[in-house]
Amino acid sequence: MDLGTVIGLVLILALLFGAMAMGVGIGAYIDIPSALIVIGGSMGALLISFKIEQMKGFVKVFMIAIKPPQQDISALIKKLVEYATHARRDGILALESAANTEENEFLKKGLSMAVDGNEPDTIRSLLEIEMDQTSSRHKGNSAMFSNWSGLAGAMGMVGTLIGLVAMLLNMADPSAIGPSMAVALLTTLYGAMIGNIFGGPIANILNIRNEDEILVMQMIVEGIMSIQAGDNPRTLEGKLLSYLPPTARESQFD
Repeated sequence: MDLGTVIGLVLILALLFGAMAMGVGIGAYIDIPSALIVIGGSMGALLISFKIEQMKGFVKVFMIAIKPPQQDISALIKKLVEYATHARRDGILALESAANTEENEFLKKGLSMAVDGNEPDTIRSLLEIEMDQTSSRHKGNSAMFSNWSGLAGAMGMVGTLIGLVAMLLNMADPSAIGPSMAVALLTTLYGAMIGNIFGGPIANILNIRNEDEILVMQMIVEGIMSIQAGDNPRTLEGKLLSYLPPTARESQFD
């Protein structure tokens, strides 16, 4: 679980609801018509904007922001160096067993193609296609939340206009002004909260998750290419460590 994302969500919700409670009370900020306009309207607009297959994974994608797949880059580098050492000593066909049992599907695919004797350009091309398609899917998922941010804000403005119209039409009835003004103001509040607590931040962290996964895939591609070329394991390790910040570089040969 990503503590930064969880702590951030809990902190901002606690501070906002705490401030509301210390004022007029949280109950004053609860308005069902406003929630229907903003939440229902923005989700409906998302259904128009994206394929139903993408929207089915909305909650799953949200959970990726909370609990992303774990990537142990140090262990990956160590594994690739071990594969390179094995292939350099016994030949690349000696990696057939490792390819069959490899848990990382992307690495397994690359190793299998290398063991099968495919040309380096073919292997790189196929792996890069899969990498590009993976990134494209991830960006589509983050775009859902980015669009949700904008649509929630827009629906908040729509609700504000609805409330103002209702208020202006009932100026002669003082008892109707309060509820109408509540709808006008609370829809804007709800839209701003959805956009700035969930939509925008979740879209941003999903983009970061995508960059992290693509970095790992790039390292795997370079590892497969070096293994097939018979590069020295120490050279391969140096190449892979260059993907990391200097403070995270730790050679197993030292």
